[in-house]
Amino acid sequence: MQCRFCKNKLEHVFVDLINTPASNSFLTKEQLNEPEHFYPLKLFVCENCKLVQIDEYKKSDDIFNQDYAYFSSYSTSWLKHAENYVEMIVKKLSLNETSYVTEIASNDGYLLQYFQEKQIPCIGIEPTSSTASVAKQKGIEVIEDFFNTNLAKNLKKSDLIIGNNVLAHVPDINDFVKGLKIALKNNGIITMEFPHLLNLIEENQFDTIYHEHFSYLSLYTLIQIFEKQELKIFDVEKLATHGGSLRIYATHIENNDLETSKNIENILNEEKEFGLFDMNIYTIFQEKANKVKYDLLEFLLQAKKENKKVVAYGAAAKGNTLLNYAGIKNDLIEFVVDKSPYKQGKFMPASHIPIVEEKKIQELKPDYILILPWNIKDEVIEQLSYIKEWNGKFVVAVPELKVIS
Repeated sequence: MQCRFCKNKLEHVFVDLINTPASNSFLTKEQLNEPEHFYPLKLFVCENCKLVQIDEYKKSDDIFNQDYAYFSSYSTSWLKHAENYVEMIVKKLSLNETSYVTEIASNDGYLLQYFQEKQIPCIGIEPTSSTASVAKQKGIEVIEDFFNTNLAKNLKKSDLIIGNNVLAHVPDINDFVKGLKIALKNNGIITMEFPHLLNLIEENQFDTIYHEHFSYLSLYTLIQIFEKQELKIFDVEKLATHGGSLRIYATHIENNDLETSKNIENILNEEKEFGLFDMNIYTIFQEKANKVKYDLLEFLLQAKKENKKVVAYGAAAKGNTLLNYAGIKNDLIEFVVDKSPYKQGKFMPASHIPIVEEKKIQELKPDYILILPWNIKDEVIEQLSYIKEWNGKFVVAVPELKVIS
């Protein structure tokens, strides 16, 4: 296998989570009796550019199909994040009705709806018809396709190109970034948000690894990727989303109107001090992932022995990675609650845990609720605070096992 960015031979394993189904391949009741497809979930790190990456075992067009089940608008905190971003960027770039905005991986219109409210022309690029159709119902123009250089050549050039949590999903990251340059106006701006590799390692976030995520990024590596396509990253911000993310601001390398922020140097120094420029930090991550796995299994087995009822909240992709690596099935967790009606009535891949609506919590009155999307745990704890009526407790497994009364 070669590095998907610099083509260096990959010889160093970052973490091996064995074999799992695709994280969003939820099952119908009828499919429970059919074979499931499992794929290796093994990450490598490039010794040359430090890009952490998975091989494309499962093709992206198989993952992001018409039945893709992730809809961004079912997280109230994520909607608020999107609304705040639009308010900020409109003022920062003085965007108006003569501007043009493109969002790549626009999902169900969770973000573009706020540009639309301000009457700023915008378009979404979204390959999954299930989410694109919801955006279209909101009156948002959507091109149902993957973004690449071929598509970029046919797009109207943009003042602003947005990509939230899409860089990791791209198998050919060089072609993708080249497309950004093609689709951007001479003085245009790109913003991209992505989970920060530093946080993934520091906080044991191995459950954010799944087949949809082909790359795991540091600022150090991303600067190299953008510079290769004659784009420069001139500013960066830290975000709390997804367990710790970065938002980069980029433009054409020829654009000399924008000064490079001190934030770039500051975060590069943080990455260097943490060890991301060296190989040693990448060799110990397997042990950290294994500890999360063993601690969670020990907790669930003990709860079973004590006849405690355990359910989970959030049929998230990260939850499937955690459950499947730990080998957890529906004998240890009775069901998973999820807000999305697109997931309710289905079953988690491999573990076969049923996905149900929230009223089931009131009916069962579980002793413990394992929050699988730990990145929105505060939102979930507030939403389900009524479990205190029967002394119910919350549990998170990442970065370490914690029971929350």
